[in-house]
Amino acid sequence: MKNKFLTYYIFIEALNEIIIKNILILKNQKYRLNIITSEKSAHQISKFAKMYGIKFYVIDNVKSATKNYAAGVFLSSKNKSLTNNLINISRLKVIGSAHSQIEYYVKKKQNCETIMLSPIFYNKKYSFNKILGTIKFNLITLNWNCNVCALGGIKLNNFRMINLTRVGSVSFMSLINNGDLNKKAHLQ
Repeated sequence: MKNKFLTYYIFIEALNEIIIKNILILKNQKYRLNIITSEKSAHQISKFAKMYGIKFYVIDNVKSATKNYAAGVFLSSKNKSLTNNLINISRLKVIGSAHSQIEYYVKKKQNCETIMLSPIFYNKKYSFNKILGTIKFNLITLNWNCNVCALGGIKLNNFRMINLTRVGSVSFMSLINNGDLNKKAHLQ
């Protein structure tokens, strides 16, 4: 059974052979891919994304996103600025991340089209009591009026559990950085 996701957001700091191979595996499976990167890597990612027809977003830097012809800007949960006039007048799409209902309201005021809620599963960055799980994730996003994306701790062994949530996209970092996708040609 093929997964319901149409869009994948991939966090990448720099390109290497494994990352490129995994991205191309997903691209060949006809998934819509989006890359999220830092200002430092924007130029390198820009060339790669243009070559393969992949949209990319720059983290918290509108000027760099505009300069590198990015599809948009990713506003991290640390970015709480409500007055960013450059985003309002540019062609950039805005996506963001939140960890709570309060941060969701900040992201809505920042005009984010897609909001990533994190962490859905365990990862080294968060303790076990900060993990949302699928039930709490669904309860938090119940009345969210935007595209919702799952983020945090997503690996091949827990990927199917995301089907229990109401999301239209998924975002990950570790899944693309290691060789897991070589073992399985497509995500199920």
